[in-house]
Amino acid sequence: MTAERQTVPLEFYRRSATEMLDRASGFRQLMDRRRSVRSFSSQQPAPEVLTQCLHTAGTAPSGANRQPWHFALVQDPKVKREIRLGAEAEEREFYQRRAPADWLQALEPLGTDADKPYLEEAPALIVIFGQKYGFDAAGEKIKNYYVPESVGIATGFLIAALHNAGLATLTHTPSPMRFLNRILERPDNEKPTVILVAGFPAEDCEVPAISRKLPDSYISHF
Repeated sequence: MTAERQTVPLEFYRRSATEMLDRASGFRQLMDRRRSVRSFSSQQPAPEVLTQCLHTAGTAPSGANRQPWHFALVQDPKVKREIRLGAEAEEREFYQRRAPADWLQALEPLGTDADKPYLEEAPALIVIFGQKYGFDAAGEKIKNYYVPESVGIATGFLIAALHNAGLATLTHTPSPMRFLNRILERPDNEKPTVILVAGFPAEDCEVPAISRKLPDSYISHF
């Protein structure tokens, strides 16, 4: 039997052309200042700020509205330590054995290596999981659709929300990441996709001098 389709009125606020451009330009300038940070202060952000940003991530669109994500907010120093040890073990394998030469060459300007002290120093880690399948009210397995795409969009929402709130972030993706299921006691139907490091940058924080692609190189008009 097909479920009855229910609808509600759309809440949509029309803005003047001037206001639309101002908001679009202002947000673009805000996000243009976003940088990946690897040196964090120990200062703790207000818990409600992190909560609101996570709620924003949960508003992302998803395949069939299955919302196939789980966000594990980690602030316990012992758990952060365990995550760091697990990540660094995988990173040593990557840098010493698995990474091809061209990949290592591409990473050289960023100055990255197998040591990840920020996984302990930053006040918050948000481990993002994608749920390959879920369960209905009766406990029956249900398939989720477009999981990588849906989780990727939600992660983008979360990064933008954290930056908009005044926090710095870093996306960290050790591979493989199954050690995170064990540490954070997540079920087998969930696959970790990224560790999002969040907090305030250290006072002496510096970032690599990089350039971004010019819009004309990645935007087409027809």
